[in-house]
Amino acid sequence: MRYIIIGAGAIGATIGGRLAEAGAQVVLVARGAHAQALTADGLRLTTADGARVHRIPVVTGPAELGELRPDDVLLLTVKTQDAIAALDAWGDAEVAGGGTAAQRLPVLCAQNGVESERLALRRFARVYGVCVWLPATFLEPGVVSALCTPLTGILHIGLAAGGADARARRIAADLEKSGFEAPVVEDVMRWKYAKLLGNLGNAIQATTGPEPGPAKAALLQRAQREGRAALDAAGIAYASDAEQSAARDGKVDQPPGLRGGSSWQSLRRGTGSIEADYLNGEITLLGRLHGIPTPVNDTLRHAANIFAREGLPPGAMSIEDLTSLADEATARA
Repeated sequence: MRYIIIGAGAIGATIGGRLAEAGAQVVLVARGAHAQALTADGLRLTTADGARVHRIPVVTGPAELGELRPDDVLLLTVKTQDAIAALDAWGDAEVAGGGTAAQRLPVLCAQNGVESERLALRRFARVYGVCVWLPATFLEPGVVSALCTPLTGILHIGLAAGGADARARRIAADLEKSGFEAPVVEDVMRWKYAKLLGNLGNAIQATTGPEPGPAKAALLQRAQREGRAALDAAGIAYASDAEQSAARDGKVDQPPGLRGGSSWQSLRRGTGSIEADYLNGEITLLGRLHGIPTPVNDTLRHAANIFAREGLPPGAMSIEDLTSLADEATARA
């Protein structure tokens, strides 16, 4: 199989680089200065094993590859706000022997949140969810680090609509040769909804900085209480904290001083967009559909979007000010 990594940022470049190290065929899809750096200087990837440079084919879109191969696997790692454009571009690409990628090829949604699978299922016949436990940093074009040990990451895989199949197991085998644990599960979205609850703190970190503290932990707990209430009201199952700890503990240990997560990095790079609509906004949506107030999550979503839209630096807001806004929203709810 050849892996086409659509969005070779922190997550995509790490997975692509590790697959290439293990002998898999990989193509990185990137744009702008990042694509230029990858083409000119290679992927400079640092893991717990050290730093190295990978010379991997780089394209900006399907036209540069020509006809896709029947054994290609599309790994979607763009942020959810960029997923529709990527799915449309690659879904219409022709596959050797007839048909399009959307008709014939598998697409794996390896992103935070749960919306990309729904977007993909509208377009692709073969959609897989991937629950990503892979702390990685991408702040400079062409340069990515993923420093967890002893594994680089854990990637639960399964059919987005439920179940698992032989293709998922083949992909998992390739990933497990590449420094990942890749459990094949029948209920991958249950794992992704659980991960969503953890990602409700991304907006807190992006707006007030990555440093931990009791006030940040308290605000996250409020957001997660709303999240659980909304998921419960919607009848959506999610893995328990105990299940997640059992799956991760001792496998993806992070070194001290690791920088901020994906939303913080988006602001740091000045991308102009952030994924809060598909993290805190998912809880807001479910709350509105099922009569559950979600003022904390809506406050976090709104604040993160203002930061992205106005180009504010990450961490420019105090946790006291953000908490005060959440308190005001709660009082109005």
